[in-house]
Amino acid sequence: MALEAFSGFRSFPTHHCVTGSMRHVYQLMGRDVSEEMLLGLGAGVGFVYWHQKGQPPFLGGRANVGRPGEEGLERLAGRRTGVVVTAHSTSSARKAEADLVVGLSAGVPAMLQVDMGLLPYFDFPADYHFGGHVIAVVGYDPAARTVLVCDRDTGLHPVPLEALAAARGSPFRPFPPRNGSWRFDFTGQREPGPEEVREAIGEAATGMTRPPISNLGVRGIRKAASLIGKWPSVMDAETLAAACFNGYITIDATGGTGGGMFRYMYARFLRDVADITGEPGYNEIGSRLHAAGECWQQVAALFDKAHREADPAGPLAEIPPLLRAVANIEEAAWGDLVAVTGR
Repeated sequence: MALEAFSGFRSFPTHHCVTGSMRHVYQLMGRDVSEEMLLGLGAGVGFVYWHQKGQPPFLGGRANVGRPGEEGLERLAGRRTGVVVTAHSTSSARKAEADLVVGLSAGVPAMLQVDMGLLPYFDFPADYHFGGHVIAVVGYDPAARTVLVCDRDTGLHPVPLEALAAARGSPFRPFPPRNGSWRFDFTGQREPGPEEVREAIGEAATGMTRPPISNLGVRGIRKAASLIGKWPSVMDAETLAAACFNGYITIDATGGTGGGMFRYMYARFLRDVADITGEPGYNEIGSRLHAAGECWQQVAALFDKAHREADPAGPLAEIPPLLRAVANIEEAAWGDLVAVTGR
């Protein structure tokens, strides 16, 4: 058979790998839900500053990523749209492939976690790895042992099963994908209710204003502000360059955040649900989070400048005041969301 997308598939550019892949699966199964709605319903926006030993520091704008005690954006957004989403992982590459091709042979799309550094259609340095990337598989040719991958661009990418297996089973830290995948049951699909929307907003806002540890939420932003200026004195040149590049990628739209550390997407979500909930105040708070996103973009530009310069200390020194300004904006905005939702 020729390698082509499943019947009814429509490709469109997306912002974030998880919500974009989910939207492609939803659309193919007869239900189109915006990325912003999936992100918001899944309480998917937050902040984390993490520095694991032996790795560059990581700044992230996602929340509800499936850590212990978390339902995960995929399952939670699914539940609030009447779609049952189940997560699977295995240490066996053979089992992972067998489970994948069973569904694909029946014309059912798949959503997989992969190391994007090992996907053949990207042109990354050989030592680049990010195992938190998510793709949708929307076509399959068993004779050629090749699948058709849908990513954040509008093109479709043929990927041999052997290359896909390498990307799914990558051992590289900090996010080895462990052959992760999600399955979807659309039998009970429906529109989200106003109370579910309020609940989702309350969960995200609570995570930002009352985080369990100082690395998360608004406290995490302030912690990052206190530490980033010290990076040049505690890191070697190679680690520092990697940290600066990662900082740029995890904030800017280039890295799959929709720009502004996911704040632009979440601001649009708040505006979209103002009518659903009958709460016009979400529009104004959304505008403030958009303004926070503008500050985040300035931080991204400074990280980009720092990683390109022989001495990144100058650009890095400009970041802490911006982060403190972001923390002030977000503390007030998320606090108002807690108040509006009554959480």
